[in-house]
Amino acid sequence: MEVVWKMLWGSLVWMSIMVQFFLLSHCAMKYPVRNIRSKITGGKSSHGVKLIVEMNNGIVKVILSRPHGNVRGITYQGVENLLDSSLDRDDRGYWDCSWEDVNGKNGKQTKILGGEFQVITQKNNQVEVSFKTTWKRSDPLPALNVDKRYVMLSGSSGFYAYAIYERFKGWPGMFLWETRIVFKLSHRFQYLAISDSRQRLMPTSADRARGQSLAYPEAVMLKNPSNSKFKGEVDDKYQYSSETKDDSLHGWISLIQGIGFWIITPSHEFRTAGPLKQDLTCHVGPTCLSMFMSKHYTGVPLNVTFENGEPWKKVFGPVFIHLNSVSNRTMAISLWDDAKQQGTKAISLWDNAKQQMRKEVRSWPYSFPQSPDFLKSDQRGSVIGRLSVKDLYLKVGNGPARFAHVGLAAPGDVGSWEFQTKGYQFWTQADERGIFFIKAVLPGIYNLYSWVPGVMGNYMYESSVTVTPGTNIKLPRLVFKPPRDGPTLWEIGIPDRSAAEFYVPPNETKYINKLYLKQDTFRQYGLWERYTEIYPKKDLVFTVGTSDYAKDWFFAHVLRRLRNGKLQATTWKIVFDLSKVDRAGMYKLLLVLAAAHLAEVEVRVNRRESRRPYFTTGLIGRDDAIARHGIHGVLRSFTANLPGYLFVKGSNTIFLDQPRNEDIFQGVMYDYIRLEGPPQRTYQSLGRRHKRGTQL
Repeated sequence: MEVVWKMLWGSLVWMSIMVQFFLLSHCAMKYPVRNIRSKITGGKSSHGVKLIVEMNNGIVKVILSRPHGNVRGITYQGVENLLDSSLDRDDRGYWDCSWEDVNGKNGKQTKILGGEFQVITQKNNQVEVSFKTTWKRSDPLPALNVDKRYVMLSGSSGFYAYAIYERFKGWPGMFLWETRIVFKLSHRFQYLAISDSRQRLMPTSADRARGQSLAYPEAVMLKNPSNSKFKGEVDDKYQYSSETKDDSLHGWISLIQGIGFWIITPSHEFRTAGPLKQDLTCHVGPTCLSMFMSKHYTGVPLNVTFENGEPWKKVFGPVFIHLNSVSNRTMAISLWDDAKQQGTKAISLWDNAKQQMRKEVRSWPYSFPQSPDFLKSDQRGSVIGRLSVKDLYLKVGNGPARFAHVGLAAPGDVGSWEFQTKGYQFWTQADERGIFFIKAVLPGIYNLYSWVPGVMGNYMYESSVTVTPGTNIKLPRLVFKPPRDGPTLWEIGIPDRSAAEFYVPPNETKYINKLYLKQDTFRQYGLWERYTEIYPKKDLVFTVGTSDYAKDWFFAHVLRRLRNGKLQATTWKIVFDLSKVDRAGMYKLLLVLAAAHLAEVEVRVNRRESRRPYFTTGLIGRDDAIARHGIHGVLRSFTANLPGYLFVKGSNTIFLDQPRNEDIFQGVMYDYIRLEGPPQRTYQSLGRRHKRGTQL
């Protein structure tokens, strides 16, 4: 493959499977190659000529700015540009980051612009180019070197993008909140697809502009949309968030053109905070995102904090920007007509994209990236093992850790993987026998972490795991002993790290998104106001043995809005009977929270009027899961030690107060609540969990 430098007047020269550098000038003079400067520091040379890089394999053509490395254009199937040509050329496809220095100054969202361009490799079957930015102390920019890479392969319907972020010893500290790739597509892309069931025609940015702003800028009620079927719906980008483990593929379809634009993430090893971290995917624009890290649904704990002088290096990606199309224009028009009338799912394009995603996943780790910082298959190792569960107070539920989530992450405390942001994580899911296999692990020292659906607590293998290139480590038989001090007297919910099993009210108000009328109903806007409608004066009361948590336990412990607009703190009651009481013993109330936002939970027993609670979580969380339609944020577990003399034989009440009432979004989501009795010599068998709770 050759590299060609040219000056052109009116049109671009097409060359098959090669990188082309074009100098587009308004003058009619053709400059010889020797006059082109090898180092370009701005968007124009001294000749006033705009500089671009073209990658073209005969299927896809990608235009990149030089030396910044922004994606200015993507040509496919005769469509000159799949990106929004009405925008500034450097605002169509780009990398950016949100950051702040350690003094809380100079923080902003900044595009990552390359300052040095280089052809890394040029072969008949592959091109890789680099756009590198090098930090200088005089720069008002984040203290990072970023080497953005783009790769195109012959015969490939798309291109790859990855980057190496690096800091050196002695550099000033900083906070990194977010980094991502952004693609702003042509307005002909109107059909969104995130999963098999989360697909729909979408409103336009113009529809949003004519809409009514709601409680925060991202949420808008559509008042006069171009498609009347959208009238009255709410659009909010957070309604289209996904968990990391479920976000290997998302994108947009232009039904009128029969073209799909997809971002495929074949591995999540470079994403932060593990497989349950939620983040954005796509939103009205149309905009398509590849999120590498952010503090969405987690808050400040997920900022990447670099101390003064702290070095760091990480490879984000590669991700694959995949393009596909239907076989003919007639089919494309049919898709569009069916979508307008029936809401078709454009199955052919989505299914094709899923097939491509599975192919990319099987190919990980890729063999083609040229950066030595991206390690290939033979430079990695693997870990295999088997996990079982042993709870001495339970018979049902012991045995294989069925479908446990198992991962390797940096050494830390139990459950610390959920707060890790700087390193890599490698996760898998065990089979029904508890057997797991973690492949393609980078060399390093790790802890092995796990949690088991339906089992409370986090597991961590007591020994560190050292992975070296080419090794296949077989661990000894692992046993998870969940946290337990005494027999379960009753329990509410399922320990699954979410509030999904609790009551999410149907959104019968005007704030609806039709996609979520029958699925993921927690994604509807305004559900925090529904609590006041259901409990206008008195708060929730749950009676163990009678109440059903799927119907009687509201999914979020939120505030009540009074008629005068003020917000009132709320107190929930758990009523239960005890056939006997060990007054000298210690009872344990386990509170597992799926989310918290500037909230507090206070615990009182049998005396609501007690001035001081017997236990409080203190002020916790900035998850924003309530406002952003999440069903969980960051897991937090608390144990309230309750002396036996607080209880009585017969009816008892535990009061859960959430006293913080400055903002409507303050509150918590419960994952699981359990009351344990004092330890016993003879262990009790509790049987299977059911919605009405279990009581001895």
